Amino acid sequence: MTENQRTVLSGRCTPEQAWAVFDDLPAARVAEVTTGRWRGSEVDTGHPWAGVLVESGWYGKQFDSPDAVHPLLFSDENGSIFAVDPRRAPLGLAGRIPATWLRPVRNNLRILSPALRTKKPTARLRDIDYRGVVSAAMVYDHLPIIDHFRRLDEDALLGVMDMRGLAEPYFFILER
Repeated sequence: MTENQRTVLSGRCTPEQAWAVFDDLPAARVAEVTTGRWRGSEVDTGHPWAGVLVESGWYGKQFDSPDAVHPLLFSDENGSIFAVDPRRAPLGLAGRIPATWLRPVRNNLRILSPALRTKKPTARLRDIDYRGVVSAAMVYDHLPIIDHFRRLDEDALLGVMDMRGLAEPYFFILER
């Protein structure tokens, strides 16, 4: 990642600026990213979902093999990390309520986790042509979502969520 790309992604940027960085990055193939747990963070593009995942306790993603992927890892108030079934996560609330309203959820994840958690993988990784580059993409099993990835450096990926009905792109970074 160049210094300019780092600057764009570390502060507030427009979706167009984030797309420019994404489109300029090299592919991250499935074989290169199936290395276990990745820590997630948001890219602040002013998206309506800004802060929602972070405030709710989102930790990141886990890629164990191309067919064993946990797309949503959360961390409870004690730091325990667990996989959440995306069908049980209230994604419909994202962008409709202020992100800070989710802090009580995060503070009670240990209590809520039995209703949310799963041990089964709920997504797959595939190399897919997206915006002219064949790169790793995470395909959710039960939701109309595909997360596309490009390589920022050896230990970081830039991702963009492609969700049916989502008007704006949601950008995030994964680091191992």
